[in-house]
Amino acid sequence: MLADLATLAIPFAAHEHAAVFTVEESRSIDADIPGAHTKNLFLKDAGGAFWLVTVPAKARVDLKALPHAIGCKRVSFGKADDMERLLGVAPGSVTPLAMIEAQPGSITVVIDEELARSGRMNVHPLRNTGTFGLAGADVLALVRHWGHEPVVAAVPKKPA
Repeated sequence: MLADLATLAIPFAAHEHAAVFTVEESRSIDADIPGAHTKNLFLKDAGGAFWLVTVPAKARVDLKALPHAIGCKRVSFGKADDMERLLGVAPGSVTPLAMIEAQPGSITVVIDEELARSGRMNVHPLRNTGTFGLAGADVLALVRHWGHEPVVAAVPKKPA
C-alpha cells in the first residue's frame, strides 16, 4: 500500500496508537488526529453480494434505507470469516484501504459523499493500531487503482 501511495503521489499523515476495535474506543485517539473520522460497515446483501460502507464515525446508518441509496437488496452484517477471506483484515481493522486485498468485483466499496469530499479522511492502514489521514478523493483514487469502482452516495442516517 505504501508503494501505491508513492506511485500515485498521494500525501498522507500516519499516526500510531493503541489498538482500537470500535468507534467508541477510538474517541480518545480521534481528538489528537485532525480530519474526518470514519466508521466502516462490512455488509452482505440478500443476494449474496458484499459491501464495505464507510461513513463519518458519528453516523448512525439507516440499514433499512441503505439498499435503496446504494442499489442493493436488504443488508445484514457480514461474517468475520468473510471479511478476513475477502479483505485480509479482522473486525476492528476494516477500512477502504483493505480493498488492496480484494479481488475486483468481490466487494463494492461505498464512501459517504461527505467523506468523499473531505480534505482529510482518517482510516486504518489495514490494522487498528494506526490511522492514515488522506483526502477523500485520494481514497477513491486508490480504490480505483486497485481495480474497483467505488460508489459515492448519500448514505441514509438515523437522527442522532
